[in-house]
Amino acid sequence: MNGDSSLLHLPGGAIVMEGLRDVAAGLETVAAALVQIARTRFAHAGLWPDIALGTLPDPELRLYRLLCASGGDAYSKYNSLQRELVSFAQAWDVQATRKRMTR
Repeated sequence: MNGDSSLLHLPGGAIVMEGLRDVAAGLETVAAALVQIARTRFAHAGLWPDIALGTLPDPELRLYRLLCASGGDAYSKYNSLQRELVSFAQAWDVQATRKRMTR
C-alpha cells in the first residue's frame, strides 16, 4: 500500500488514507466502508493494503448503516462521502497519468 502522505494533497485524500489504515487494522469504520467500495480500483492502483483481511459484504449498504448509527442526515453524508471518493479516484488517475508521461 502506498501509505505515505502523498495522498493527502488529493481531494478526499485524508478520508481515503484513514480508510486504508482502518482496513489494514481490521476496523469497521465509516472510512473503511467507504474505501471498500473502491477496493478493486485501489488494488489495481497499488493502494490496497496487502494485509487487509476480508471485505465487508455490500460496502455501500454497510457505509449507509454506519452513517445512520452515527446520527444526523445519513443520506446527505453518504452522498458527500461518495463524491469525495470519486474526486479522489479521478485526481489519483490524473496524477498517475502525469507520472507516466514524465518517465
